Amino acid sequence: MTNAPYAGGGFARRQKHEHGTLPALSHYFVHSKNGEGDHMPKTEEYSFEDFLSTVDPEYRGFVGNLHEYLMQSACKMKIEAKSSGYLVSYTHAPSKRVILNFVFRKTGLIVRIYGDHVNQYPAFIDTLPAGMLAAIAKAPVCKRLMDPNDCNPKCAMGYEFVVRGDVFKKCKYNCFMFAVNEESNPFIRLFVEREVGARVG
Repeated sequence: MTNAPYAGGGFARRQKHEHGTLPALSHYFVHSKNGEGDHMPKTEEYSFEDFLSTVDPEYRGFVGNLHEYLMQSACKMKIEAKSSGYLVSYTHAPSKRVILNFVFRKTGLIVRIYGDHVNQYPAFIDTLPAGMLAAIAKAPVCKRLMDPNDCNPKCAMGYEFVVRGDVFKKCKYNCFMFAVNEESNPFIRLFVEREVGARVG
């Protein structure tokens, strides 16, 4: 597996239509029922195209390529409409665990990676750019890792790992949340590839 940042893919070349619209992706349709308080219709059928149309055009190629990679890596997709925008989840079927979410925040689109095997690729984690390392450092600690008696025992255990000599004990739901941007995107792709590889291996 190469360490070079991922530079492109088929989706980026196909996303432009002669009329400027996105391609039909009808085979990605899923059913989702909104939770209470959502601002979209209570029962709706959402597609990857619906989600992609709300992504900054600058990053649609990256998002589309990552989606294709995950779908080709035995992942199942689920799309839900939340008050902040679409929530897209990918569950890695062989491990039966979620591996990635696309979520919207006020600052823009965020990728949440579930790095369950982060300690299997420490050399890669050390290469993350400053912005991604800062996001990890700012993430809340996992109370169960700090003091098992200080947290609900039903709460999922977080991640304990080392980055450039520093030990982190972070909440799994906030640990690896990265903004989709020019700096982070190549490393987000590599991160996901390594986690998929670790789950398969």
